[in-house]
Amino acid sequence: MSQMSFGDAEYAGKRKRTRREVFLAEMEQVVPWLALESLIEPVYPKAGRGRHPYALQTMLRIHLMQNWFGFSDPAMEEALYEIAPVRQFARLSLTRAIPDETTMLHFRHLLGEHDLAPKILQRVNAHLCDHGLLLKRGSMVDATIIAAPSSTKNADGARDPDMHQTKKGNQYYFGMKAHIGVDVESGLVHTVTTTAANVADVTQIEALLHGQERSVHADAGYTGAAKRVKRKRIHWHIAAKRGAIKAMKRSRLKRAIEELETLKARIRARVEHPFRVVKRQFGYVKVRFRGLAKNHAQILTLFALSNLWMARKRLLAMTGSLRPQFANGAG
Repeated sequence: MSQMSFGDAEYAGKRKRTRREVFLAEMEQVVPWLALESLIEPVYPKAGRGRHPYALQTMLRIHLMQNWFGFSDPAMEEALYEIAPVRQFARLSLTRAIPDETTMLHFRHLLGEHDLAPKILQRVNAHLCDHGLLLKRGSMVDATIIAAPSSTKNADGARDPDMHQTKKGNQYYFGMKAHIGVDVESGLVHTVTTTAANVADVTQIEALLHGQERSVHADAGYTGAAKRVKRKRIHWHIAAKRGAIKAMKRSRLKRAIEELETLKARIRARVEHPFRVVKRQFGYVKVRFRGLAKNHAQILTLFALSNLWMARKRLLAMTGSLRPQFANGAG
């Protein structure tokens, strides 16, 4: 262990634990670090005659914190200097060099160059499957709009060509859509696709199914989905369009249909939970990059992390650590 700086020593002596510390302590125990590091290690730079690269675990931890807390590269560099629990989670100390924003940019580009974001989601879900948390008996599908800057005040003098405008209700939105397939039993995301905002939800239905589900739950935007899926023997639970029910005359049949739709909605409500975590817990309400490819990679990572966040209590219960302790040592 390296020598502790005065700032880290002062932090170690404090009594109250902040929400950030509790969050990082929980993530310390639920993230499958070895699985993710082994995924990246074959393409990570090796030490040679030049400048030695930072430890892979340090750069991975910094990358995940950028997604959890919405830090840009410059903001993340400043946080490593200013916020003790962030610095210690990254296994860094003020007595040693701190990665700069360019190093963080290069690490993100490395992940993108080797298309590792889909594999990160796969590794996380494999970890959850090993703990019996992804059952894959049924799927729920849904989509959400992620806003993008509509300004043309940039070098090209144009809006992002990968993003498009769409109308929802009486409101227009410019950006992209994140489409997800969610396990009915656990509420965890197993599949993610992204498109421009003007792409109809139902066009992604086959890509969102993993192939083992016996039932699929979706809202009225997926009407006709069964015709787009080649695989048979799936029980479809698609919400009826509100206008069709509203147009029916009051009768026992209408009340029965309304009760059935309420039951469908209660089951389907869990598909909104991952969106809440990504948008509210992680603060991802607007795209961070230009183009679909970079944003797709980040969204995959965010949903992998949302799975760990939603499953954290069950994972901690399995280890007997419902109140994890945060290591004060810088490592």
